[in-house]
Amino acid sequence: MTKRTILITGCSSGIGYAAAYGLRERGWHVYAACRQELDCARMRDEGFDSPRIDYTDPDSIIIALADILEDTGGTLDAVFNNGAHATPGAVEDLPTEALREIFEANFFGWHTLTRELIPVMRAQGHGRIVQCSSVLGLVALPWRGAYNSTKFALEGLTDTLRLEMRGTGVYPILIEPGPITSKIRANSIPHFERWIDWENSARAEQYESDLGVRLYAENGPDKFELPPTAVVKKLIHALESKRPRARYYVTTPTYLAGILRRILPTRLLDRVMSR
Repeated sequence: MTKRTILITGCSSGIGYAAAYGLRERGWHVYAACRQELDCARMRDEGFDSPRIDYTDPDSIIIALADILEDTGGTLDAVFNNGAHATPGAVEDLPTEALREIFEANFFGWHTLTRELIPVMRAQGHGRIVQCSSVLGLVALPWRGAYNSTKFALEGLTDTLRLEMRGTGVYPILIEPGPITSKIRANSIPHFERWIDWENSARAEQYESDLGVRLYAENGPDKFELPPTAVVKKLIHALESKRPRARYYVTTPTYLAGILRRILPTRLLDRVMSR
């Protein structure tokens, strides 16, 4: 029996790494892509096919996908778009170029890969396009305007794609984690230091007392934080169920956010999310 095939991006750590192992254990042939070649080499040492895919480098997407399709004979059952970074900071302090950079990594590159795969999935008559979104694609939090905006954009684009792909056998699906153990906070520090001139900001005191503490202090796990395997559990259902859901919430904050945005007026929701 031919193994089911999936391309997972962002596999160097966190959700992508756990997904690669979890699906391989279930018999999937996993193409575990990473942004850096050094991480790809490590994944190959661990027994995976690991192409290099950097969402900010369209050529890497095209080349990797061509190699995968040559290996599979032109088919691919699923893709899990995963791997994103944050650029913390107040919106008023966020340079437009910083937004362009994060949209390339968190949104435009995902769209490039998805568009390249849709003809393949149409031709084979089936496919799953699973997008790793966030609770911050459902509700906004302060200091996270760049990340919030990429995830809100991903939600809207995927909702539209789901409507357009009805009847094709191709299912676009959103997974919405909340606090998951990962390196996203540590990995956001270089982007913060590159783009945010916080010392000359009107909010300098807030940066020092609030965001700075959040970024640099080791305070242990967040409340309700779950391991990456919690996402993998939902991913398995999204990939293997005959009738996958449009959305999969993962953590308690995500379920709560989904409820609050439906029942609360905007002003009251703003008060809750500002705390």
